[in-house]
Amino acid sequence: MKTQKFKTNINCSNCLAKVTPVLNANPKIESWGVDLESEDRILTVESENITPEEVFKTVIKAGFIAKPE
Repeated sequence: MKTQKFKTNINCSNCLAKVTPVLNANPKIESWGVDLESEDRILTVESENITPEEVFKTVIKAGFIAKPE
């Protein structure tokens, strides 16, 4: 399992509620989480075979940005 980290603009629990169904719907993502306490709002994604670009495209569907850390 690979762990990838991304800086995001997911700032609050409402933002998290918007991105949750989109990330949960991606079959390549095993697990994920967003550190809302971090200044960079780090999204951590665990997956065997998802690329950073696929994570970016998934997050953008929910209206947010995810840049590799």
